[in-house]
Amino acid sequence: MNAFLRNAEELFSTARQDAGEDCQFSILIESNGGIHMVFGSDWGLEPLRQHHGARAAYRVTRSAGNVALEGRSAGASCRMEAARPGALLGPLAHIPCYQMV
Repeated sequence: MNAFLRNAEELFSTARQDAGEDCQFSILIESNGGIHMVFGSDWGLEPLRQHHGARAAYRVTRSAGNVALEGRSAGASCRMEAARPGALLGPLAHIPCYQMV
């Protein structure tokens, strides 16, 4: 598995562990490996990545106990979602849904 997807899975796992308040933030992985966090941006993820010259960008959204992560790099994108237990999916809610392109 490449670093882009490994980072996405680790960020998603961490976001799912903390069932805190609703939030949305972006995490940019710079070309030198540095991490830059952006809170409250209304930019699309790809324009944000390009504007900062980041190697990869991830957006975490938590709302009503549901968690979603979107990721973008120059050659790949992914989306991961998990519903809070008992919401919509019933007994399958603990299984995350993945879409990788």
